[in-house]
Amino acid sequence: MARIDLEDVGHRYAGADDAWALRPMTMTWNDGGAYALLGPSGCGKTTLLNIISGLITPTHGKVLFDGRDVTALPPESRNIAQVFQFPVVYDTMTVFDNLAFPLRNRGWNTAKLRQRVEEVADILELQTELGRRARALSADQKQKISLGRGLVRPDVAAVLFDEPLTVIDPHLKWLLRRKLKQIHQQLKLSLLYVTHDQTEALTFADQVVVMSQGEIVQVGTPEQLFETPAHRFVGHFIGSPGMNFLPCEWSTGAATIAGVRVATSSAQAPPAGAALSIGVRPEYLEIAPTPGPNAVPARIAAIRDQGIQTMVQLEVGTSLVWAKLRDGFDARPAATAFAHLPPARCALYADERRVP
Repeated sequence: MARIDLEDVGHRYAGADDAWALRPMTMTWNDGGAYALLGPSGCGKTTLLNIISGLITPTHGKVLFDGRDVTALPPESRNIAQVFQFPVVYDTMTVFDNLAFPLRNRGWNTAKLRQRVEEVADILELQTELGRRARALSADQKQKISLGRGLVRPDVAAVLFDEPLTVIDPHLKWLLRRKLKQIHQQLKLSLLYVTHDQTEALTFADQVVVMSQGEIVQVGTPEQLFETPAHRFVGHFIGSPGMNFLPCEWSTGAATIAGVRVATSSAQAPPAGAALSIGVRPEYLEIAPTPGPNAVPARIAAIRDQGIQTMVQLEVGTSLVWAKLRDGFDARPAATAFAHLPPARCALYADERRVP
């Protein structure tokens, strides 16, 4: 395992009109941590992962493993294990031989090799399959073998996962996510997991790295990303539905919406001339029948029964926002109401970024 430092690392692909595929960034991945790289397709997640593994040499900056500069080293010199989106197995080999392959290449003696393979097979619930040839297995079992090959080397600097559950059945995907979490707690390996699925990222990782358009916009725990998004993209991308954003103005030291002063959790004034909005989660936005502090006029546009909860869409000026319906309010389409924005749950955003 290793501490991984990225110092001003950035990358441009040849012929890409000088556009950054990965904007220069500096961050540290601690030894033994479980991290997720989260963002939509094309945001730079796999580029960053491949820079760490050595499949790509960055056009800018340095990659350090435990303080040693490995920027120019190939993957085989970094002691990295990488698990890809589609299972990579040797179909003619048994499950045992697939798992043992990385250890045999490193000259492990037979007794220690068998002990380690059986330990990893036990964790992945492959004990009964060790004697079977890989070609006879299902897609999820083959992906378990790929995971096992990444985990079988105890001295590996880090295990990198590039959307490894994409081809897995949804129910089995949930089971494998839980298994990966258990593996991290049990083996204390450094794990980096790339995904566009917020559920995968938030349930697997201790720290989630959210990316957008080649830039890291926030690093935090799942709770921090939900409660205090540092960027509007994070608020929109995390949650279902995502965070509501209402355009606002700054007047006499306060944010206003439709002439109503709205207090927020942001303590500082926004920079002059910035495009302003107030963000509030649907879980915290309240529907009130009468006006009051921090309540702006609204109209009920739609009601959506989701079984375990009912969501109400409100029209506030020209904006549409969602609120979770609470007991005691009789919501009817086209009825007038007030959207109450609890100050502690609201944040002011200036040019996409949260005002402290």
